[in-house]
Amino acid sequence: MAKKDYTGLTKNILELVGGKENINSVFHCITRLRFKLKDEKIAKTDEIKNLEGIVTVMQSGGQYQVVIGNHVPDVYATFLQVANMSASSNDDSSKDEKVGMGAKFIDMISGVFTPILGVLAATGMIKGLAALILALGWVSATSGTYNLLNIAGDGLFNFLPIFLGYTAMKKFGGTPFIGMAIAAALVHPTLSTLTAGNPLYTLFKGTLFQSDIRITFLGIPVIMMSYASSVIPILLSSFFAAKVEKGFKKIVPDVVKTFVVPFLTILIMVPLTFLVIGPVATWAGSLLGAATLWIYKLSPILAGLIIGGFWQIFVIFGLHWGLVPIAINNLTTLHYDPVLATTVMVCFAQIGAVLAVMLKTKNKGLKSLSVPAFISGIFGVTEPAIYGITLPLKKPFIMSCIGGAVGGGIIAATAGKLWMFGGMGIFVFPAFIKSGSSLDMSFYGAIIALVAGFAAAFILTYLFGFKDPANKEKATDEPKAVKVFDKNRTQVVASPLKGKVIPLNQVEDAAFSSEVMGKGVAIEPSEGKVVSPVNGVVTTLFRTKHAVGITSDNGVEILIHVGMDTVKLEGEYFTAHIKQGDTVKAGDLLVEFDIKKIKAAGCELTTPVIITNSEAYTEINPTVKESIEQKETLLTVYG
Repeated sequence: MAKKDYTGLTKNILELVGGKENINSVFHCITRLRFKLKDEKIAKTDEIKNLEGIVTVMQSGGQYQVVIGNHVPDVYATFLQVANMSASSNDDSSKDEKVGMGAKFIDMISGVFTPILGVLAATGMIKGLAALILALGWVSATSGTYNLLNIAGDGLFNFLPIFLGYTAMKKFGGTPFIGMAIAAALVHPTLSTLTAGNPLYTLFKGTLFQSDIRITFLGIPVIMMSYASSVIPILLSSFFAAKVEKGFKKIVPDVVKTFVVPFLTILIMVPLTFLVIGPVATWAGSLLGAATLWIYKLSPILAGLIIGGFWQIFVIFGLHWGLVPIAINNLTTLHYDPVLATTVMVCFAQIGAVLAVMLKTKNKGLKSLSVPAFISGIFGVTEPAIYGITLPLKKPFIMSCIGGAVGGGIIAATAGKLWMFGGMGIFVFPAFIKSGSSLDMSFYGAIIALVAGFAAAFILTYLFGFKDPANKEKATDEPKAVKVFDKNRTQVVASPLKGKVIPLNQVEDAAFSSEVMGKGVAIEPSEGKVVSPVNGVVTTLFRTKHAVGITSDNGVEILIHVGMDTVKLEGEYFTAHIKQGDTVKAGDLLVEFDIKKIKAAGCELTTPVIITNSEAYTEINPTVKESIEQKETLLTVYG
């Protein structure tokens, strides 16, 4: 089967989010492209939602999330090609002062854990498979089959700090391999031998933090902990390591920076982590695990009802990320997690509601959409069901939340526990089996929760119904609308720069040369001044001052993008004489820039001047001149 081409879709997404210059970073999770945009107001959200292949758009946690579905990895790969970006070059360390602390925390957690969630779930499924075949008596605990499967499933979780060292350092703006080196020290095999033998003395004797001291570092006692599978110690260590590395980068000469900066960073951070960060973080993790369990045990059923009932709402707003590190920490400190256990059957409540819609609706489009949404929901991917069906219909979504509460309450009532970070949907059941144990009520309770949650959502949705959208009949007799020339909408766009005129298809940046951003031309400037090409309003001024968007009085949207990759200069060598929202006349000075210094910084100054709403006009004709002065006609836009 041929692989589907997503080039058209990704070109539309790129244009509608405001182009490459409005993107700080983009990555993906299971179903979504997650953008961090410089200005979310520029993105045309309604138009993106209406694109074929887009489920919906969510703005939460400082992220602009385009929900696509199960094929998002293919869309992401195509998007990087179309936008001429690479996964490693995504700058996800940009700061937005307007984002609150809660949103920053959610963004940090999602940025650290999202890259490894897929493989973490996969290895959890392998470990769950090993536990299942052992519980069913198909293999013995000493068999090579069981042990190799268990090793394959346990490897990532046992060395989790190394993986988190990479993703956390990348998120915090440091060198990922330095984070991995620090984490590798935390799980080094020699540590087990250092904890053997009689202690030198005991610290904090008689308290919750009592610790036997067996080694010292420069005479300072080292409190030895087990950091295998841990989360909090490496997150904190990576946070401080990124700052230490940045500090050394400022003072170490370039000629030795490549190895001296990592040398000094690791030399400082490994002892500091063992002496202070590790013990404090481990104690904090133990307290967090104990506190979570204490709160849960106050009323497990009530907790299950609340978490299960509101889980889908948490997911919609990205708040579920706050529970992920708690669950992983519980697996480390308690060796099981009861919190996320109450949520894993919610997907079946969702598809119960979808099945009711599928059977009850008379709308052909909704019925056909329900089938793939139902199938993906079986495997735990519910975004197509939520955003495509139940949430727009409202009542079915409410009924699915009630079904989720029923399932969560039953899992809590049967003392359900996740013994590993496993898969989703039907693949999660082995995670309810403790390795080496037989099937117990925790496992059977999960099955009961599935059936009850599914049935509750299905019956309630079917009985109480929903407003069934009418079928949209295709008009076969009416001719398709065509663009008609309107001389009243003709707009002359003067040149904002003095310099050499270059056809747009000769610009190196594919986002411009492919005309995905709009039609126009480029100019190689000979003078560092940008003037307004029309009478209009400054609709966009990027904080880096390298790009200006103007909407003319006639509605033509013009983008002037000074140079290639000049965004990395962070506004240096640019001076803005206007601000966003200003009314300007043709010829008014907008921006000045230093040509020599920008070129010395390694940036090209080829400047595209494009009409970003080109599709609204019948024709856009560029000048035939090879060189041009400011205020001379550069483009003629015909209505």
